[in-house]
Amino acid sequence: MSKTWEHYHHAARHHERAAYHYNEAMKSAKAEENEKAAHHAYLAHGHNQQANHHDIEAAKLHAEHSDSLAKSASEKGAKNSTAP
Repeated sequence: MSKTWEHYHHAARHHERAAYHYNEAMKSAKAEENEKAAHHAYLAHGHNQQANHHDIEAAKLHAEHSDSLAKSASEKGAKNSTAP
């Protein structure tokens, strides 16, 4: 698996975990279990931060890969246009 897709995979897992903890926090808040709700909200926030980190890293790697493909394509085009 490429590093880019590895980051996308980790981001997806953290998004799922964040959603789970946000839902648990909501259930606990409705049951007026404030300490438990705060704990789940804290965990959800952490997973959300980790997901954002992996999203950003994946986007950087994706952009670098796209730039290298564009550069190699333009170099091929330049070579072809200078050939007799």
